[in-house]
Amino acid sequence: MTETWGEKLFKPLNYIFLAAASLSMVLPLIHLLAVSLSSPYAADAKQVLLLPVDFTLASWDYILNKDDLWRAFWVTVMITAVGTAMSMLFTVLTAYPLAQRAFLLRKAVMLGIVITMIFNAPLIPFFLTVKALGLLNSFWAYIIPGLIGTFNMIIIRTFLMELPPELDDSARMDGCNDLRILFQIYLPLSKPVLATVSLFYAVGYWNTFQRAVLFIRNPDLWPLQMKLREYLMSNEELITTSQMVGTFDYNAATLHAATIIFAAVPILLVYPYLQKYFIKGALIGSIKG
Repeated sequence: MTETWGEKLFKPLNYIFLAAASLSMVLPLIHLLAVSLSSPYAADAKQVLLLPVDFTLASWDYILNKDDLWRAFWVTVMITAVGTAMSMLFTVLTAYPLAQRAFLLRKAVMLGIVITMIFNAPLIPFFLTVKALGLLNSFWAYIIPGLIGTFNMIIIRTFLMELPPELDDSARMDGCNDLRILFQIYLPLSKPVLATVSLFYAVGYWNTFQRAVLFIRNPDLWPLQMKLREYLMSNEELITTSQMVGTFDYNAATLHAATIIFAAVPILLVYPYLQKYFIKGALIGSIKG
């Protein structure tokens, strides 16, 4: 079949648009990396674009030698690992019964769940609920209050509803119960959507900040984002003043850039391993047949 002129024009324009969109996301990170590796004078003079100017590792040496920053890093790793695993487990256990056509109340239950997504709980009642549960100043304050994401549950539910009902019927004829059907049949077929939702949860937990502000007073339990904020705010004036007299080989700009890269790189490294599932899972899980 011969392509029309519009179809021939669309392909290169599409490539150009996607390349521009990709560059708009990658170039800021490259710029920040270059700033973090540049001298404070070059950073202040706005001389740094995509390559370091007056190369120095002073900012990185300063950051990587902070014990409290590494403690916050490992707290964030634990929050992300435990939170993602628990959220996936409970999200799947919620989505599975709501995907069953034999569940007569599934529409009513789904309506109640969707309402919670549209109308979020006010901040003060939310805080009082967390306090009543004894979660203040606790590691679990990061995980339990937001254990199940409504949107993520809907994506998994929609994916499960697209699976052939004959799978369920055949398994029950062979004597399988619901747990075996879910974990031995449905989940192995749901790798794309599980990888997609896992990434959503992991990014959310990695960027945890609001719950640390609301619920955590112990600095030893602060996540990376909270520690970076506190760290930069408490040191920015000192760094700026000291830079004026040439005490430091870094300043607020180079330190900010280094901390942003430090916080972003770990989660970026996870994405390539999930990429082959991500697009398929997001597409299939968001379309209701």
